[in-house]
Amino acid sequence: MTDSRHALIIANDRYSDQGLKKLRAPAQDAAALEKVLHDPQIGDFDVEVVHNASADVMRRRIQGFFNDRRRADTLLLHFSCHGLKSESGELYFAASDTEPPLLAATAVPSQFVRSCMSVTRAGRTVLFLDCCYGGAFSRGSTSVRASGDVNVLESFAKDEPASGRGWAVITASDSMEYAFEGSQLADDSSAPRPSVFTHAVVEGLETGEADLDADGRVSLDDLYEYVYQQVREQNPNQTPKKAAELHGELHLAHSRRGRIKIVAIPSPPSLRAAMSSEEFLTRQGAVLELQKRLQHRELPVAEGARQHLEEVARNDVQQIAGMASDALGKIRLAPSPDHLDFGVIPRGSTPHKQSVTMHGPPLARHCVAQPKQSWLRVDPTGSGLEVRIDTATEGRLSGDIVLKGVADESVIHVEAEVTPSRGPGRTGPGTGASDGPAEPSHGGGDEQQTVLVGPPGTPPRPDKPPARPEKPPVTTTPAGRTDRRAPALAGAALALAVASIGTLVLALQRAVVAVVERGEEGVQGSIEDNVREYGALTPLIVCLVTGALALVVGAVARHDLGTRREHYTRQAASSTHTLTAIAKGLAIPALVLAVLAGIAYLVGNPHW
Repeated sequence: MTDSRHALIIANDRYSDQGLKKLRAPAQDAAALEKVLHDPQIGDFDVEVVHNASADVMRRRIQGFFNDRRRADTLLLHFSCHGLKSESGELYFAASDTEPPLLAATAVPSQFVRSCMSVTRAGRTVLFLDCCYGGAFSRGSTSVRASGDVNVLESFAKDEPASGRGWAVITASDSMEYAFEGSQLADDSSAPRPSVFTHAVVEGLETGEADLDADGRVSLDDLYEYVYQQVREQNPNQTPKKAAELHGELHLAHSRRGRIKIVAIPSPPSLRAAMSSEEFLTRQGAVLELQKRLQHRELPVAEGARQHLEEVARNDVQQIAGMASDALGKIRLAPSPDHLDFGVIPRGSTPHKQSVTMHGPPLARHCVAQPKQSWLRVDPTGSGLEVRIDTATEGRLSGDIVLKGVADESVIHVEAEVTPSRGPGRTGPGTGASDGPAEPSHGGGDEQQTVLVGPPGTPPRPDKPPARPEKPPVTTTPAGRTDRRAPALAGAALALAVASIGTLVLALQRAVVAVVERGEEGVQGSIEDNVREYGALTPLIVCLVTGALALVVGAVARHDLGTRREHYTRQAASSTHTLTAIAKGLAIPALVLAVLAGIAYLVGNPHW
């Protein structure tokens, strides 16, 4: 994001006044929010945190935050503290030295914050209020009202800023009554806790789940809708509120959710008309045509068919809706395998890569892979993806790679155990043979990698540099068992190639004898009779058949090795490549010579 972006987080959890209850959430929430807002891949804000400050310091920092800004700036102010209401009904934010009977002198009035927002030259201003409005204070505080609601948004929605392009306020709840127990606020289990709101904000931005429209950016509306749902699910008594005066969308963060979004090409008008026909068979035929379009290599065409099939599955009669649902089931993500075990790996070693194949039509193979742990590494391949791990940290590793497609999600579970580099240990599946240095992690331990996986011809993500060429991955099955199918096929191909060479030699030997015999017979002889007498054609035909079979079986072995790489060890893969190469080297010359011999016989037969 190119504009200048600044955030000020004010978090107060300790108060000098004994009547104000200590809060548990603000310090942890401030640290988590600072991290996600400052992350250049998410918020990209310049963040400042003010923790347990006095009212005077808070006012200075707030006014300084809004001063000397430009129209291109975006400002975000976050409060996590007690909210108190004066006898006149005005909202105040409690500072560490706040005295409830002296709110005007020892707390920060909401009117002061609204005034700073109104005069700033910044183009966009956002205010987050995560406060227990009314808070907790001594029963003897005569200048503070002990009951009644405080309408928070009314404190900010009165005046539109005189300059800039807009402002917005999102609050954890709009009003809350005071509650007492003796001289302290009652610990009412139904009262909203400040951490619920801020935790939802952090989680929505960090995971990208707040990107509700999957456009790669988290807008203010996206975030509010996400936070509203999360808070209401956790505490039905707490209802976040929003007020805004904005021109256009305000994007608060980049989304690392990485969901696939394809601009669909609608189906032809004739097909759409058939979908809405009153004739049952016509609609049924439309579904069958949509099924064919769902398999299309052009993803926008397939996506258009998917959207139409979803409409049919929702709205049509049961039989046709069932057909549409069955068709949609064929584009669900189907990674194979969905569980990878790297076994025991010495720290600092380079583990083998393990491959995951994506099955199904092009639309089903088009997805993004997002590791949930920083030690997981993912690279796209022509048939799916390759998985490797960072062995810098000892211990048992267990993590997931989340695959997100156009219609659903899937998870690949990954396990490994990293042992001390010099300690004794067995070698498990996928363990590297050398104890060389581990591959460096890309972007630090906290970076969450997102990789685009798609069918052949899918362009790489524009924000991800092309991966450097890698050697072909060699892995084992998750259970440690080696499949022998490809080596067995390669051995059969070699045997057929040898048989082809043997039968060719036999055919040539008999052909030579037949030609010599024909020469001795003179004008009375026939080459056809001599060839038939010595049986030269039979081994020649066998040579052609066995040579062709050798090439076919060898191709099947290589294809199986390429699509099921994770089922073979390095030795099995190497032997397969060697045997198929030898078989090919023998079979092709044998076929060429056999064909030439057959042509020579057919051309020369009438003249002999």
